[in-house]
Amino acid sequence: MDYTFFQHYWWLLVSLLGAILVFLLFVQGGQSLLLTIGKSEDDKRLIINSLGRKWEFTFTTLVTFGGAFFASFPLFYSTSFGGAYYVWLAILLVFVIQAVAFEFRSKEGNFLGSKTYDVFLLINGSVAPLLIGTAVGTFFTGANFSVDFFNITHGGAISQWTTPWHGLEAVLDYRNLALGAAVLFLARSLGLQYFINNIDDNEIVRRSRVQLPVEVVSFLVFFLTFLVSILFASGYAVGEDGIVVIEEYKYLTNFLQMPVVMLVFLAGVVGVLWGFGVSLFTSSRGGIWFSGVGTVLAVLGLLLNVGYNNTCYYPSLADPQSSLTIANSSSSLFTLQAMSIVSLFIPIVLGYIWYAWRSMNSRPISKAEIAEDPEHNY
Repeated sequence: MDYTFFQHYWWLLVSLLGAILVFLLFVQGGQSLLLTIGKSEDDKRLIINSLGRKWEFTFTTLVTFGGAFFASFPLFYSTSFGGAYYVWLAILLVFVIQAVAFEFRSKEGNFLGSKTYDVFLLINGSVAPLLIGTAVGTFFTGANFSVDFFNITHGGAISQWTTPWHGLEAVLDYRNLALGAAVLFLARSLGLQYFINNIDDNEIVRRSRVQLPVEVVSFLVFFLTFLVSILFASGYAVGEDGIVVIEEYKYLTNFLQMPVVMLVFLAGVVGVLWGFGVSLFTSSRGGIWFSGVGTVLAVLGLLLNVGYNNTCYYPSLADPQSSLTIANSSSSLFTLQAMSIVSLFIPIVLGYIWYAWRSMNSRPISKAEIAEDPEHNY
């Protein structure tokens, strides 16, 4: 277990957290459909309470993902979060207003009114997946920064952003926007599947099944646009001499040279499509489980592809030699080893999450249940 092993191990853990986060964005996707599926106040209350039982999972996973990235690959954290801060501050803001909305929406003396907080939920539901997907797209397309370790001897920052837009320029690359839109429509599709699985209301379930094909087709269009553009694009690779070079079809080559990673990705794609098929063409309520597992595997495969096989997972458009890899941006060997001991408790945490989820989903939520316990509703 040398330095390289721990660097790969922690990229795997960070990628897994990111993959789980994308699945849990079904909460945001469901929020964005509040007005589409909820035609009455009772419908909206039912939807919000259904999502309210899960929103903390997404929020906690986001924080854990950021913390794990900071601890294991601090140079990326300081480069991206310290440079592209307009994007990350926007992401933080939309998650803050989500927490405020769930906390205060039904509180007595709420002077803003529940409709204001419903708008907060709609903003978070629509903007958060789009921004997260667009930001992750820069893992493949690159960002405008430079890295100079000698700056620290003069009291300066190691990383410097080279444009005044601080991350907003990512929207100028259609591939980033395509991935952002794909994540948004995937979240909306998973949100509809969650309604079908978790809500005991025939009309809401019917509307969800009617809306699902629109979201699935939209997701497939944007996802295929991103995937094809990336697989046939050039990427940044690190040679044996440590020099960063531009390599044609880098991400396609990565899949071919790492068949296990490719199989994980393909299994995920099949799982997502199978889950959508179950919800679209059968009366089953369990399609989300196939789509959910598939989402985790597909996203995991993509992130492993961009991080492994001597690939720059955060290319620099300003200075290719400043591009970040898991080798040049990780914490020290001691830090990675120490954190690896703590990571052994992850299965226990996942087991608790599964238990809590199963307890809350023991039966679908209904309007009668909400009416029986108004004090504990969102």
